[in-house]
Amino acid sequence: MPEVLKAPLVVEFPFTRSLGPVQSAFLTGLREGVVLGVRTADGRTLVPPVEYDPVTAEEIRDLVEVAPTGTVTTWAWNHEPRRGQPLGTPFAWVLVKLDGADTGLLHALDAPGPDAVRTGMRVRVRWARERSGAITDIACFEPYDGDAVELTGHDGRFADMVTGIVAPARLDYVYSPGRAQAAYIASLSEQRTVGERCPSCRKVYVPPKGACPTCGVATSEQVEVGPRGTVTTYCVVNIKAKNLDIEVPYVYAHIALDGAGLALHGRIGGIPYDEVRMGLRVEPVWTEGGRHPDHYRPTGEPDADYETYKEML
Repeated sequence: MPEVLKAPLVVEFPFTRSLGPVQSAFLTGLREGVVLGVRTADGRTLVPPVEYDPVTAEEIRDLVEVAPTGTVTTWAWNHEPRRGQPLGTPFAWVLVKLDGADTGLLHALDAPGPDAVRTGMRVRVRWARERSGAITDIACFEPYDGDAVELTGHDGRFADMVTGIVAPARLDYVYSPGRAQAAYIASLSEQRTVGERCPSCRKVYVPPKGACPTCGVATSEQVEVGPRGTVTTYCVVNIKAKNLDIEVPYVYAHIALDGAGLALHGRIGGIPYDEVRMGLRVEPVWTEGGRHPDHYRPTGEPDADYETYKEML
């Protein structure tokens, strides 16, 4: 049985967003050790606050302080915390209705075990040692059996408001290419490009998916294509990507390899970016030990006629 290919992959990017007046006050309050909610027209206090009433859709701006103590309304035990979660040891996810609020705030509860957690238990906020104006300013909740906390009556106005946040988004997963793409990857290691032909429409798809995207039937007949091809469409990249050692501007293009029925994408090199054009004939350039073409360069042939590649635009 052939080896099953798999590889760990990570998709990660920072998401930057601005804050409206309600969220700005809420996060600034956390930085200052104050928990704020917002009061609706019918007297409900929502924590975390929102800018529009979820029942009536009316805009709400009436900020009100609530206590850093509250009651657990529901919970679930987390046996194996993951990277980036509030605590590094097992903890409980809890919904806490803070004193003075009518809705629950989701956060972590630091407890020695699931037997120590129950619905109705009293808890309080444990503040982070360093606070910057984010939900992580609440390090977690902890059990609490003390007296009620006296509020300051804060109205949500601060001298230095938090106006934006950066939220990192990350997805870690293991990718297995399957039979068709495993064969495609193996061919690339030999500096060849292999696709699969649809038994119905007879088109050759590169990279192969194991099924024809047009007819929906399984594919298995392997066909070597290229190595030369034609630029069908392209874009000029003017923003330098992190960890990518390529000077801007450069060009990424869709390239219809000779014999293929579907264009794949690749970087165009060996030519000024403003001379790349539709119909340009190109060939792959491989680096020593590379597992795929580093880029494609002009072959010097005359440009392909538009009629020969218009179906792949």
